[in-house]
Amino acid sequence: IRLANGPSRCQGRVEILYNGSWGTVCDDDWDIVDANVVCRQLGCGHAITLPAAMTFGQGSGPIFLDNVDCKGREAALSECWSHGWGIHNCYHYEDVAVICNGDGSIRLVSGTDTCQGRVEIFYRGNWGTVCDDDWGLSDASVVCKQVGCGQALDYKSNAYFGYGTGHILLDNVNCDGSAPSPPPCYSPGWAIHNCGHHEDAGVICTG
Repeated sequence: IRLANGPSRCQGRVEILYNGSWGTVCDDDWDIVDANVVCRQLGCGHAITLPAAMTFGQGSGPIFLDNVDCKGREAALSECWSHGWGIHNCYHYEDVAVICNGDGSIRLVSGTDTCQGRVEIFYRGNWGTVCDDDWGLSDASVVCKQVGCGQALDYKSNAYFGYGTGHILLDNVNCDGSAPSPPPCYSPGWAIHNCGHHEDAGVICTG
């Protein structure tokens, strides 16, 4: 799944991949519960608004889903009830879009390319860092997948990519790197840590 034509990866027109093609979702019965599943699936926190149709333009290609009805606990939009793939009575001016708050979004900073760097995570309007306590290759693997950079080649500790600023948002992260997206990662909670920025974690991905 992806959000297309928006100013960031956490807002835009909802598009879903099926049988090798990207298509859109119709707005019949679409609500905030459905949007929350999309945001969570993308690692973008929760939905803050349902923008009006056409806010991010019309899609093209097939309309894959209509009358989507999520219960809220689904890990992916494809797990929610609908009439079935390609069954709809819609036009592209009814394509749904979402705006997520972005909590949980990840970026890599101060590397030589976009697929390596200091790990920074977005929470409540601000970017912060991740402490290297218990940081390992399985955690790095989850980061690389989430930023669309393939597999993890290496994980870095001790502020290898320089000191971050702002809050240290996660510590003692423990992810199951083999799990499907979105993977379950344990941590004590947001901003609970015993670290300094000299312990900022980093990753190097295959790209």
